[in-house]
Amino acid sequence: MAPSKLRMLLLSVVGAVALLGAVIAPASAAPDDAAPESSSGVAAAAFWSCTVPSGYVYTNTQSTLDCSTGGGFHTKYYVQPPTNGLWACSTASGFTYSNTQSTLDCSTSGSFGTKYYLQTPKTGLWACTVPSGYTYSNTQSTLDCSTSGSFGTKYYLQTPKTGLWACTVPSGYTYTNTQSTLDCSTSGSFGTKYYLKAL
Repeated sequence: MAPSKLRMLLLSVVGAVALLGAVIAPASAAPDDAAPESSSGVAAAAFWSCTVPSGYVYTNTQSTLDCSTGGGFHTKYYVQPPTNGLWACSTASGFTYSNTQSTLDCSTSGSFGTKYYLQTPKTGLWACTVPSGYTYSNTQSTLDCSTSGSFGTKYYLQTPKTGLWACTVPSGYTYTNTQSTLDCSTSGSFGTKYYLKAL
């Protein structure tokens, strides 16, 4: 074979191999430091702050010089908007809580503090407080609601309505009957239950 034809054949083979490599080459991998986007808007909204802004709660603390205004250590708070099912170091407007725990997470002085399991109020929830707009129809003595190691009261929340036997008489209601019962006890003694009627 003539040298010129051999050279043309070799160039054709090299070109074909290069083209094939470009077609089957894998896509470039993402850089190792590319952080995935957060799937939770709440998680993305959490941050360390030197104060607890209005409308926020905090879930952790640290003693640091970052927030110092006079050269000494100061508390920094990990803050985020309150949500149902969040363990927070404070309660929040529009929420109740159904459990507590003693922890150093909430410490501002090196001693233990209380964390609260936040819950959105609803009928049928056993809660440690009775939020505005609700009544309750039963109680239980439990350590779930303790902030000092002693027993506290848990309340079975109810939305007020006509025909409900409730332990309180909410605004906008009267009652047409009563009964003496331990259902409403907060101290081990009998309490009164009211048969509600809307006004």
